[in-house]
Formats: sequence, structure tokens, C-alpha cells
Amino acid sequence: MAESGVPIRCPDCRREHLYAPPHSPCACGAPVAPTVVRGAAPVPVTDATWADQWVTVRCWACGRQGQWPQPELGCSCGTTLRIPVVARETAAGEPAGGDARGRGPRAGNPSAHGRGAGEPEADGTGEDRPQAPPAHIPLPRTAPRPRPAFRPVTIRDARDAVTVAALYLRWLGYLNTRSAAGRPTSGTRIAARGLLAQVEPALRPTTLRDVECLWLTAMNDAGDTPVTCAYFSLSGYTPEARACADSLAMPLFTMDLTGTPQPINSAADELVATGA
Repeated sequence: MAESGVPIRCPDCRREHLYAPPHSPCACGAPVAPTVVRGAAPVPVTDATWADQWVTVRCWACGRQGQWPQPELGCSCGTTLRIPVVARETAAGEPAGGDARGRGPRAGNPSAHGRGAGEPEADGTGEDRPQAPPAHIPLPRTAPRPRPAFRPVTIRDARDAVTVAALYLRWLGYLNTRSAAGRPTSGTRIAARGLLAQVEPALRPTTLRDVECLWLTAMNDAGDTPVTCAYFSLSGYTPEARACADSLAMPLFTMDLTGTPQPINSAADELVATGA
């Protein structure tokens, strides 16, 4: 888990701050934060881009890797500082050659076991005996793992709205969210495997055309691959937009300044219930 209380000195005014990166919930429910590099100088932010706003972090509890907000600190002199963090986290206590949970050699590594993954195990008599089948093979979607409550993030501006939507999608199970290629006429689009979502922070209801444009873009980009469309709006939807989304089975969510998305149609309710 990330350390806390790292001293950070502003390169402009030389003031020193004690900084602890904020924690965000992983899909498994564990609080995760990037690890700050001790002794590294922070970088003043002059021109922020989408790529600069995210870092890759591995969850210390379940081993998942995902994109998390890049830690930044606002100094009292007016400078925004980008905090240097470890580029790619490893699980806490992971031994050399172990898996993300520290449970010994990785599967499929012949040098670690002396045999390839899936080869029969020797029984000590010089003969190989096949491994016994597992006692139980779970069926898909029959017993989804309980999901912890989503931890909201206060929305102060459009960037916060995008951050909340990305965190919410990861909470639903869409890992490695990223900025979608191409920019819509309004709002921001987020992509993940099997998903294209749009975040609309404008102070106007989302219209029928907005919903149709998102759906058409997803269908054109996806080809034969199934893809889910989802919409997040701060100001709600027109009746025409809601009717169109219902006919397309597109999940619709509203967001308020407390930072908790709320499903407003049956497709959104189903997505929250089942996850990715």
C-alpha cells in the first residue's frame, strides 16, 4: 500500500509540504494509492494532457493493474505540482518469481516448477500420474462476487466529473479505462474493453442527438465486437434522449456534486447489478 506523509518541496517558492496521496477504491474494494518516490523533485504543471493525468498502479490486495489519477499538489504560491510516483506498482510483499498475491512461482513458468504448466505431476514412483479434476467448476455469472460500496469523489469541475465516471466504471469491473480516440462536440469519452462511455458536464440536459452520436460511434468503431455504451450526465436527459437510450438498451447515469453516479433506466440498473 502507498506510503503517507512524504515531504515535498515546491521548486518555485521552496515551501515544504507533507503530502499523502489520496486513496481510491479498487474493483475488489481495497483502498489503493500510488507510491510517492521519496527524494524526487516535483514537476510544475504547465500544460496538462490526458496521458499526464493517469498512472498505472497495481492493487496491493488482488493484484489488478489499473489507471489511477496522477497525484498533484497545489502550493500556496499558486504552482500546481505533479508528484513523482512509482511507474508501476507491485503487490506488497511479493517475493521474487511470485505471483501478485505472493503465493509462490507463477503458473506456466517451467524453470520455477521443473515442468511446464499443465504437465502431469510425478507420484514418486518414477511414473507420471494425471492431476485430479477440481471438485467444483463454478458456472459463469451464477455467483458474482459481492461488490463494496462505491466511494464518491466530490465534483468541482469537468475534470472531476470525468474522474468520477472513470472510477465508477472501474468499480463496475471495466479496468484500464482510457481516453477514447476522437473528441465529441461536447463532453469527454472514456473507453475500456467492451465499453464506450461519454461524460457530459455541461449545464444542459443531454439530448437525443447526443445519445445517437455515442451509439453510432460505438457501433462504427466496434465492428463485430460487442460493445456497451453508457452515458454520464450532470444535468439529466431530455425525454427523447431517455426513450432512445431505452430502445438501444444504453445505460444512463446522472451525477451530482457529491460524486455518486445514479442509474436512471433499467439498462443502468442491470449494469450495476451484474458489472462488466
